[in-house]
Amino acid sequence: MLKHPTRRWLAGIGLAGALVAASAAPASATETDITLDVYLDDVTLAAGSAGKTEGAIIYGSAPVILNDLTIQYDFSTLAGKVDVSLANSASQCTTPEPHTLHCVYPFLMDTDQYGLGELYPLALVPTDTAANGDEGVLKVSFSAQGFSPVTHEATVRVGEGVDLVAGDDIELSAAPGETFTAPLTVSNVGKVTADGTVATFYHDYGIRADQHYSNCNYDGDRLLFCRFDERLTPGATYSNALTHVLGTDTFAPTLVAGEVRWRTPAEFEDYKAYLNDRGYSLGEPGTGGKLTLTEQSRMQSAREAQADPDPSNNWFHMLISTTGSNSTDLEAIGTELSGEKGAELQATIGFRNNGPATLDYGRLGASVTYLDVDIPQGTTAVGVPDSCAPIRGDQMGSRGEAGAAKYRCYPSTFSKVGEQETFDFTLRIDEVIADATGVVRVNAPCQCDGGFYDDIEPANDEAAILVNATGGGGGGGNGEDPSLPITGSSTTLVAGLGGLLLATGAAGFLVTRRRRNNFVA
Repeated sequence: MLKHPTRRWLAGIGLAGALVAASAAPASATETDITLDVYLDDVTLAAGSAGKTEGAIIYGSAPVILNDLTIQYDFSTLAGKVDVSLANSASQCTTPEPHTLHCVYPFLMDTDQYGLGELYPLALVPTDTAANGDEGVLKVSFSAQGFSPVTHEATVRVGEGVDLVAGDDIELSAAPGETFTAPLTVSNVGKVTADGTVATFYHDYGIRADQHYSNCNYDGDRLLFCRFDERLTPGATYSNALTHVLGTDTFAPTLVAGEVRWRTPAEFEDYKAYLNDRGYSLGEPGTGGKLTLTEQSRMQSAREAQADPDPSNNWFHMLISTTGSNSTDLEAIGTELSGEKGAELQATIGFRNNGPATLDYGRLGASVTYLDVDIPQGTTAVGVPDSCAPIRGDQMGSRGEAGAAKYRCYPSTFSKVGEQETFDFTLRIDEVIADATGVVRVNAPCQCDGGFYDDIEPANDEAAILVNATGGGGGGGNGEDPSLPITGSSTTLVAGLGGLLLATGAAGFLVTRRRRNNFVA
């Protein structure tokens, strides 16, 4: 059984879909091409339970800093059915009229396309008189200076309470390419029969499906969720053994994690509404046989919409120790430029993962590697990617800041074998110097989370940014020169970002957390 700190490390919200955005500096709220959106989960509450906590998730179409924020909740249609109140005390919130909560956030806040929440979360508790089937609308309105207000309406309903509990956590080991089996187990510890259940999977990239069952949905070999129509009798445990494959490109030795969350069908409808609203794919059903849960007691009659009064024990976690040795080679990508004084040229630099292992730092939430860039003599960086910041001694400047001689770039949390990640700098030629040379260094040391320091071919960790090479180049564009003075490829390549970030949950987080998801956009 995994201890509590390990369980919390495994839990969190993330993506296991194809995300390509590296972290970026927030833009100003005056940039009117950025739009805002707000979302609040549909919620099914178990009658007679302590309820659930939910809060608005605020999205920006790009990273942005917001000020003069207001959030207003209208829950008038829930009167007499669900009591709504602030989950935490906040002096910035008032009740201008019955069944309305108005909050003003007095600080700057940044958000992005992955969402930020929860800001002023609500406690939703069924009233003593609430009956199965009661429902209403919880409307949230959000505004910020310089943006048009946005709204969203969430459905809140009351259902029959069933208490599902996941099986015990496990730890096991496997080598890249090997199959392994993990139990898929759920118990009904309540007093009411559960009318079916849905298992949602939040696995690291290295865990692939061995079979594609007809009642499960997949994105390629990624198992997303399985629906079970078996009724789960109170006091009984239901299970099956599920076989997985550890991908051949899994890094080893390391730890790979997988999670399963059990939901009632009604709770999965709420979750699916979120996926649909955010544009995430639900994958495709498998074409094989049906995956079933073994029944250990007789079934009872069907029920209405149901919800779990204690979802904290609905999670199953597995931790796989990958055995053997399977590292990778990250190769720096340089470039060659030529131009006259005053010319502004695009320098596309970065790194490529030559394999054999994919790097997946999604659960850690840190860059797979760090990239240092020395700007060539005689040039000035007048355009800098938002994921790169100046290095000035032991101090870092602001991301996207122009004019520095050295930069640190922060790649994404995922690097797949055969793909590359690139960064576009705009260099202005201030003085024409023959063979002016800058440097790109992948696997740069960093006193921070993430990074990669087990490269199997360190000789190609550096590449050149060559400006006005003698006897080569020409035309003011990017070119190639196999005789660069620093080892490494020097070709300009279009970024091939593609990644799977870990996802491990669907609950709201504090204002400093990002809301993410493991389905593919």
